[in-house]
Amino acid sequence: MNAASPRILVIDDEAQIRRFLDIGLRAEGYQVLLAANAAEGLAQAATGSPDLVILDLGLPDRDGHEVLAELRQWSRVPVLMLSVRDTETEKVRALDAGANDYVTKPFGIQELMARLRALLRQRPASEPEAPPRWDDGRLSLDFLRREVHLDGAELALTRKEYAVLSLLLRHAGRVVTQPQLLREIWGPSHVADSQYLRIIIGKLRQKLGDDPANPRWLKTEPGVGYRFLG
Repeated sequence: MNAASPRILVIDDEAQIRRFLDIGLRAEGYQVLLAANAAEGLAQAATGSPDLVILDLGLPDRDGHEVLAELRQWSRVPVLMLSVRDTETEKVRALDAGANDYVTKPFGIQELMARLRALLRQRPASEPEAPPRWDDGRLSLDFLRREVHLDGAELALTRKEYAVLSLLLRHAGRVVTQPQLLREIWGPSHVADSQYLRIIIGKLRQKLGDDPANPRWLKTEPGVGYRFLG
């Protein structure tokens, strides 16, 4: 096996599908990582450095959409969704959430391989990834466990608070506009609802002990958005 050959992570709870893809992918010269559920898959994604992920929507421990959303908190690795769900709504939802392609079961192996090759060609040769864990000595965020600690103590954040903080941290040092935050976290129909964002930012500052007049982490860019001072 060529050490430089692309590494494909397959996350699917069906043993037959995993075995089928393992044989097919290896026959094409790919390295293969296998996971039977969401927890295993996210762990493999964090530690195995895959070049592409094949993700099933119907996992036993979590829905594939949730897995994709969590993966996108810290990785831009190409993701090809697999599912028996063949409605246009499901496909659009997955693609809008960050999937790069969508294939319905049952599928032909040659078509799948062609789609994989296309996705791998589109990926830049070197693409910076956010680490699974970020730590500045006081504040730490574990993207895999979705945990935030301040001075060693875990912070109890709501899902929206965590989503805003992790998105800002992922773009540390850069301004993230209000419409971008609202679109990615609340959805496209809420891009004008800036009051939602102000409330969450206020709660985050309170929990972090971050003074808006002299911010350590969350800086407001008036009329534009917010910046994480990483």
